[in-house]
Amino acid sequence: MMFVYEKQNKLEKPHPYLHGNFAPIHRVQPLIPCSYTGTIPEELAGGEYVRNGGNPVTNEDLGRDAHWFDGDGMLSGVAFTRNGDGTIKPEFVNQYILTDAYISTVITPSLRLPILPSIATLVNPASTLVKIILRIFRTIILIILSNLPGSEQAIRKISVANTGILYHDGRALATCESGPPIRVSLPGLETVGWFDGRKAEGEPVAEEISGAGFGGDGLMSFMKEWTTAHPRVDPSTKELILFHPTFFAPFVHYSIIPSTQNSSVTQPRLVNAGVPGIQSAKMMHDFGVSFTHIVIMDLPLSLDPRNLAKNKPMVSYNPSGCSRFGVFPRWNPQAIRWFKTNPCCIFHTANTWDDVEYNNSTQQSETTAVNMLACRLTSASLVFSAGDIAAPVSLPTSKPLYPPEEEQCRLYYYRFSLKGNTNTITLQFALTSIPFEFPSLRDDASMSAARYIYGCSVSNSSFGAALGRAVKIDSLVKVDTKTLISRAKVNPPTSITGCVDNRTAAEILRSNDPIDPIKIFKLPPGFYAQESRFVPRNDSESEDDGWILSYVFDESQLDVNGNAPTWARSELWIIDAKEMKRVVCRVMLPQRVPYGLHGNWFSEEKILGQREFESIRCLPSPKSKTPPEGRKDSLGMDIWMNTRKWILDSIG
Repeated sequence: MMFVYEKQNKLEKPHPYLHGNFAPIHRVQPLIPCSYTGTIPEELAGGEYVRNGGNPVTNEDLGRDAHWFDGDGMLSGVAFTRNGDGTIKPEFVNQYILTDAYISTVITPSLRLPILPSIATLVNPASTLVKIILRIFRTIILIILSNLPGSEQAIRKISVANTGILYHDGRALATCESGPPIRVSLPGLETVGWFDGRKAEGEPVAEEISGAGFGGDGLMSFMKEWTTAHPRVDPSTKELILFHPTFFAPFVHYSIIPSTQNSSVTQPRLVNAGVPGIQSAKMMHDFGVSFTHIVIMDLPLSLDPRNLAKNKPMVSYNPSGCSRFGVFPRWNPQAIRWFKTNPCCIFHTANTWDDVEYNNSTQQSETTAVNMLACRLTSASLVFSAGDIAAPVSLPTSKPLYPPEEEQCRLYYYRFSLKGNTNTITLQFALTSIPFEFPSLRDDASMSAARYIYGCSVSNSSFGAALGRAVKIDSLVKVDTKTLISRAKVNPPTSITGCVDNRTAAEILRSNDPIDPIKIFKLPPGFYAQESRFVPRNDSESEDDGWILSYVFDESQLDVNGNAPTWARSELWIIDAKEMKRVVCRVMLPQRVPYGLHGNWFSEEKILGQREFESIRCLPSPKSKTPPEGRKDSLGMDIWMNTRKWILDSIG
């Protein structure tokens, strides 16, 4: 167990995402028993809830550029261990993900800033070209130094693996856009190694699958290893579907990795297939996946080094542009069809499914439309506010392509028609007017017309929070999308800007309708939640028969300056998902869990079904400064090591 007590922020105006329960916590613990109140559902026995999030290990410079999306990946989990007497014991565990960047940071005490530039530096219009170039060159120098003699850890992948976590083919995989997935072991959350699409480091050679891995060959192959933080696993075929955003044409590559663990038959694979039609590098975080089709989102939010030559930030939003959605058959990205509409930002899709009709001429079923639910923002304000940066004011344009929209983030419905040769979005509108983000659903209902989507909301602001304030989730929401879409077909809302249900959160909370299509679990004052995940009841009678799990923090524990004391604690709440009113169990954790990003539920079957591994990643053992007896370092090596130390001290 390692204890590093958090340094309290003494700045007059602390960074909102380095403060309070957003502040990193450096205490990591193995599985440790927790107390609880209420009843733990039997369905949780043997399983584990795990959440990922950025937790910067280098946090001494509290005045630095920082962003909510930065930070070294840290997993926080609660395992529900079976006792011999049939009872269930919740156990908390948290571990840093031992990426190349994390290990290199820990063994380089002279570093005052994280190895990678902050997203805040890249998005800030006030960042000078010189500052950005210097930050990038600093990163390049640190990477080069890590691969030269005298380094204990080479940085070969720059991912901090701080965004998501999922399960595929016997592996739990942590994800982030800047590298390939990295395998971790359940329930202890030890880091196994990078996954290249064939096997993970640390696994036996026998586990390797033949065929190409992510990236391929060539000078820029490392970019094609970069993988969406939100891969999808088909609940039927168990295929892993993912895309790889890069800085060079065709800008997006696409892969399908089959499930091979329990199959002796060679399965088809598709690795690093180019997706045509995208003209520049974009900040792509998520996509839509149905049983037959893929939806790639080419939105007016760029992430392009070429912007620097135009005197623009690397990350830039064009409110005068348009949003393009590329729809293609799962195994044929060359057959992509593009659909255009209003500019927006979408970081998370909730579900994607097909409309299928029987064609009498061909005597086959055909997909006639693809439907997608997504959390649609009308601006990129969240990208800036999450870095405590004022969003740039857009210059007025004489002939805008689309009329401006109010600032909001809502659960939005798109229907892309595939009939005929005209690419038409036949339906596009919001289902509810309340803020809605971090969507999730019952796993076995994904890629089909699932009825219920769960998500997070905020009562007194939007997800594009004002400068100086952080987004805090005080409501968990359940939306009956099937009912609301049916209502819209009878009484269509205004296309693009319209809403099926225009009630406020307060009006929904006052509703006594037992079949209300929107249900809100409002936390007590001062309590804030995180993304929730659904766990179904065994032999459930309805899609929503089960529970949602979320980490919760009581901010009354913060001191008068808003800092989190070392004794502050979080809880894991287990909430009845059917009625969204009752907390059936509260697990008291031994420490707090900072507000983070995405989590997942891993059933007992998945934990027991993990693939074998031969080794895990570990921090290097401290090396003696004195050479072993009988060996003397050369003068050249002494000079190099002193030079290396001087460089690190200078740019740290």
